[in-house]
Amino acid sequence: MPIWLIFAILALALWGVWGIFPKLATSYLSPASVMVYEGIGHMVVVIATLAYLGFRPEVQAKGIAFAVLAGFVGTVGSLVFLFAISKGKASVVVPLTALYPLVTIVLALVLLHEPLTWKQGLAIVFALAALVLFSL
Repeated sequence: MPIWLIFAILALALWGVWGIFPKLATSYLSPASVMVYEGIGHMVVVIATLAYLGFRPEVQAKGIAFAVLAGFVGTVGSLVFLFAISKGKASVVVPLTALYPLVTIVLALVLLHEPLTWKQGLAIVFALAALVLFSL
């Protein structure tokens, strides 16, 4: 089995387990408080990984700008996700927000000029159908 597939399956499993923790956390804390504690959990993993690897960050202005934007947009997305899950059902909110690759696909088509195959187009149609079904 290729290493990338092992990592992908591990990510799937971890994110699947992760999906339940915000709902549990927002049962006891406000979404903003959950975000703070999630950030602490994130930093523990980052610091441990950097220490283990003896990592020295690269410095390149455009790369840093895009990385900071990714962190900013991802964190705001996480915050609004927490507000959604605090009011909605995890079984609906998590799958619905997991359709975020649709936004990435559209942006990749428009900004990066990446091609789209008919199979990928069909998958988008199915994903949109899922979005409609989840929101009913």
